[in-house]
Amino acid sequence: MSQTTDHSTLAGPAVVHHRTASIQGRTVFYREAGDPAAPAVVLLHGFPASSHMFRALIPALADRYHLIAPDHLGFGFSDAPAVTEFEYSFENLTRVTLGLLDHLGLDRFALYIQDYGAPIGLRIASRQPQRVTALISQSGNAYTEGFTPFWDVLFRHAKDREANEAGVRELLTPDATRWQYTHGVPADRLDRLSPDTWTVDQARLDRPGNAAVQLQLFWDYQFNLDEYPAFQEYFRTSRPPTLVTWGEHDEIFGPDGARAFARDLPDAEIHLLDAGHFALETHGPEITALIRDFLARTLA
Repeated sequence: MSQTTDHSTLAGPAVVHHRTASIQGRTVFYREAGDPAAPAVVLLHGFPASSHMFRALIPALADRYHLIAPDHLGFGFSDAPAVTEFEYSFENLTRVTLGLLDHLGLDRFALYIQDYGAPIGLRIASRQPQRVTALISQSGNAYTEGFTPFWDVLFRHAKDREANEAGVRELLTPDATRWQYTHGVPADRLDRLSPDTWTVDQARLDRPGNAAVQLQLFWDYQFNLDEYPAFQEYFRTSRPPTLVTWGEHDEIFGPDGARAFARDLPDAEIHLLDAGHFALETHGPEITALIRDFLARTLA
């Protein structure tokens, strides 16, 4: 059963509900808005964020679409069981996400994927392509071309956890969390960044035991690359309508990762923005306009 919280947030004409559901014995938090009879859009966040990253986008789309934005286990307001109680992997996060979508009765939906949301969402899309009506990727990587030097320490950690753990632990610090939002942002857009973003993210990262959760997911990320051929075959075979909105100055997933979509999806609409990794924070109106135009055409 899902439980609705006692409060909702009124943003413009749309009410955003904050709800939970019990999935595989774990509490999954999600935001929901829009008419359940409208076309569904599922928003999957990345590291170190949560559904909070979609707080402005959800009400901006809710007049036409049914929006669902979950927090992955270990993030946001979803459960964060200890690593001894839950096997943290992108496979298992995918199973939980599918469990939520099935629980909500979402048979067909568009997917918005960002960062960690990409290997989760693309597992779903490649394995159940009949359910996915469209893809929107905002730094949601599916090609090795997207990896930057940022990943060097993570790939070393994948090969030797003990020798490289200190280096990856640096990615869990307040300075690193703030950097993910501020890097690559033009000077005239820095004042669009809300300090709420990295403050909320860091508060959830700092939960007791959560460092071990994040270290396990850092290590498990290597197995996402094994899925890339299946993702790319899905692109070629199913040809989902695809919109790519990507920060050209993203130092985590570089712009070559955005351009690579054209190899298997020649009709993909690719937009490189004057932004960093969290382009939605600084270019929210532009991305919202692109999404509204794209979905109006593809889901008509």
